[in-house]
Amino acid sequence: MRVAIVIGILSSMLLANEDVKTFQFAGVETTYKDKEVYIKRLKHPNCHKVGITPENIFGGDLAALSVPAECKKNFVTSVGVIQPIKIDDDIQTVGEIEVLKFLELLEFEPESYALVDARKPKWYKKITIPHSINIPFSDVMEDEDFPKDYAEVLKHLNVKRDKDDKLDFSEAKKAIVFCNGNWCVQSVWAIEALVEVGYPKEKILWYRGGLQDWLGSGFTTVQP
Repeated sequence: MRVAIVIGILSSMLLANEDVKTFQFAGVETTYKDKEVYIKRLKHPNCHKVGITPENIFGGDLAALSVPAECKKNFVTSVGVIQPIKIDDDIQTVGEIEVLKFLELLEFEPESYALVDARKPKWYKKITIPHSINIPFSDVMEDEDFPKDYAEVLKHLNVKRDKDDKLDFSEAKKAIVFCNGNWCVQSVWAIEALVEVGYPKEKILWYRGGLQDWLGSGFTTVQP
């Protein structure tokens, strides 16, 4: 099968374990049953009117009258930017089973583990995964205008300062970071920011599927 990448993304960007990057990928052209097919996300002309808000994305509208209401949900499929399965060779991408096992550890050792919801507070307040803490991606970078927010981030992740006022990650928590779904870049931004300030990559895990995959798998959510 012949596959051609439609938009130019250097392969080295996908394979190198340099800085964490955000990717945009339009689709691929391929030959299927002797016909040229362009594989991409299908977007209705009206989809540009769908605002990316907590109400629109997680409004809870049930679908398909022929299926029991409790068995099926609708998801918006045309928003955001699809992310790759890995954003860094040294940062592990995890799925639902790994998150569940992580939650078991977190319950008994909250001083060592953190499930980080990297979205803005209005999203977190709408719906999240049990035991998650809200660390908005925008709070991770040190900002002299918001010192309290940054100090709170360090406290949540058990990052301390040494006698020279440098960040000490020796007791930093192992953290799973997530956001809305595989189309959501906020968790990537949060991870980029953590790496930028020196957070050990081996202590960061990325739940790429986020809340949409969590809900799509039928797992419990909470409203903090």
